[in-house]
Amino acid sequence: MTDNTPKLAHGDEYVVLYVGGPYDGRNDTRISTDGSWDTELTVLAAVDGHEQQWVYNATEAHSVGEQVQVTYAVDTPDSDGYAAVEERGEL
Repeated sequence: MTDNTPKLAHGDEYVVLYVGGPYDGRNDTRISTDGSWDTELTVLAAVDGHEQQWVYNATEAHSVGEQVQVTYAVDTPDSDGYAAVEERGEL
């Protein structure tokens, strides 16, 4: 059996694919600072005009040709809570 885990070196670029939350369907590129990818990302997103922090956890990584792609899924319990407008008392 072979090890299919992608390899990164310090300074390599990898693609981030977001799943869920306000960044769902977006992608980004990041630079490896230590020869691996981040296990967790925290991003800021404005939801209904309010900035909130959203946590995304790495769920899988694979290589497509020479490029490493890492999928990150939203971690709702660790993210700021999203309250609907009617629950914020702003109506």
